[in-house]
Amino acid sequence: MAEETPAGRADDRPIVVIGLMGAGKTSVSRLLGKALDRPVRDSDEWLEERYGVTAAEISETEGVTVLHEREALHLRESLAERPAPVIAAAASVLDDPECRAAMKQALVVWLDASPAFVAEKIAAKPHRPRFGKEPLDLAIELRERRAAAFAEVADLRFERPAMSKRDVAQAVLDQLPGGREVSAH
Repeated sequence: MAEETPAGRADDRPIVVIGLMGAGKTSVSRLLGKALDRPVRDSDEWLEERYGVTAAEISETEGVTVLHEREALHLRESLAERPAPVIAAAASVLDDPECRAAMKQALVVWLDASPAFVAEKIAAKPHRPRFGKEPLDLAIELRERRAAAFAEVADLRFERPAMSKRDVAQAVLDQLPGGREVSAH
């Protein structure tokens, strides 16, 4: 499901891919970055490069507040970059009103995934924080907490896994000028 993009040249704006952890933000961002020849800024990769630890380790050792502050910093720094990047943003940035306001300059793509799908992904990767909860309980809680904020900021919304990551990326490209295609590789 796609909605109209806001006014302005989409090719000059950052693209922010949002959704719960495990929805496919990193993969979709990489596909878009390659097709658009743009840098890709991924929250999880940025945390590991800058702090030398995963999001889960930051949450466990320094606390959830510190993790979310760093994820918000990643988004703000990435939005300021030029050329405009494709950003795989942590879902926690939706809890920050300043981040929500800053995303107005971007094309925001929401990968809306079911809690069951997200729970499988959380369980499969140790870098994802669990905040002391079982994956399905966590996924349900996070979706309930953030769904309204996702809907508020999203210009485009796609159901995952009903749409593949490649199909999502192509649908986003179809909304942009230039007629680009997702790479076959």
